[in-house]
Amino acid sequence: MEKIIYLIRHSVPMKIRNNIVNSDSLQVWNEKNPLSIIGEEKAREYFDDEEFFDVDYIISSKYVRAISTAKYLAEKNNLNININENFGERKHGVESWDLLPEGFEEKQMVDKEYKVGDGENQLEVASRMYEALMEVVRSNHKKIVVLSHATAITFLLMKICNYSNGVLSFNGEVLIDNSFSWKSPDGFKLVFDDDKLISINHIK
Repeated sequence: MEKIIYLIRHSVPMKIRNNIVNSDSLQVWNEKNPLSIIGEEKAREYFDDEEFFDVDYIISSKYVRAISTAKYLAEKNNLNININENFGERKHGVESWDLLPEGFEEKQMVDKEYKVGDGENQLEVASRMYEALMEVVRSNHKKIVVLSHATAITFLLMKICNYSNGVLSFNGEVLIDNSFSWKSPDGFKLVFDDDKLISINHIK
């Protein structure tokens, strides 16, 4: 049975950082960071596309910006938003942005086991994302939208696609290359035949 799963990055969040605004840890701030006014508008516009008509299930990470993006799709399809923490963003492992080592992002892309403190490495993020994805694939729903995060989705794609020299491809089609830049919102359409992934396309 064919099943469609959309992996969507949340809309535009607020840009204020935790060490300037409050005393929350980086992880708590990251989970609480809301959408900006522009982000709210873009989320509403994004889900007006006919691509998302007749969705029958919506999942979001527990992050506020993901849930706030999902609400526009939920309203349009008269559905609830189901929270799954395994679709959350990569945990940085430090208490504030200024404690991240220089080159942290680049190191995580090239070294699957690189992490800081009690944060997550690429392998750990990809593993929990993949486990959550396959639970969705084996569910009874047919057209599902998952609201997640850019790094988490990227690490998942690196697990299920071909990856070489910064280029991600599936069945010969390039999905992400060195010129790719995530938008907010943005995402990919995955088509499964039972448990088998048969296509991935960037939703442009």
